[in-house]
Amino acid sequence: MTIFDAQGRPEPPVSGDETAMLLGFLDFHRATLAWKVDGLGADGLDRTAAASAMTLGGMLKHLAYVELSWFAGFLFDRPLGEPWDSVDWGADYDWDWHSAADDAPEALLALWRGSVDRARALTDEALADGGLDRLADRGWQDGRTPSLRWILVHMIEEYARHNGHADLIREAIDGATGE
Repeated sequence: MTIFDAQGRPEPPVSGDETAMLLGFLDFHRATLAWKVDGLGADGLDRTAAASAMTLGGMLKHLAYVELSWFAGFLFDRPLGEPWDSVDWGADYDWDWHSAADDAPEALLALWRGSVDRARALTDEALADGGLDRLADRGWQDGRTPSLRWILVHMIEEYARHNGHADLIREAIDGATGE
């Protein structure tokens, strides 16, 4: 039974196996980002805080890319799909962050949600094909290859870090705060 908090986020299980814990915390952090961008239009998604150029829209697009980079690209060595496959990353390494200002809020949310849905399906596929110990089909240049377990922990870290940024940016936009 899934318990939801006051913001509609699924609470991670307080007991269970490692897979349930990892997936529970990742989904909690994904839902936290959705909460932080909820109700914002283009102006809100393109606002910065302090000296940083980081925006919530850029964060949505970046995390959409990160989801597919790890779960499609590394885990299964599959194409990420558009818009990612046609980007000239050499011309703009941070294209995901920079190009978000040109996207409508609905498009950014749809891109991110679609990436999360695809990442969940790929995670299920990997769990059925070796579980958390399943090694990615593509490794790093130094020869090491991450496991699904490592990718899930990394994604939790990625969201946790960016959700901290999202807290600050959202508060700067409209004063909204919350864990």
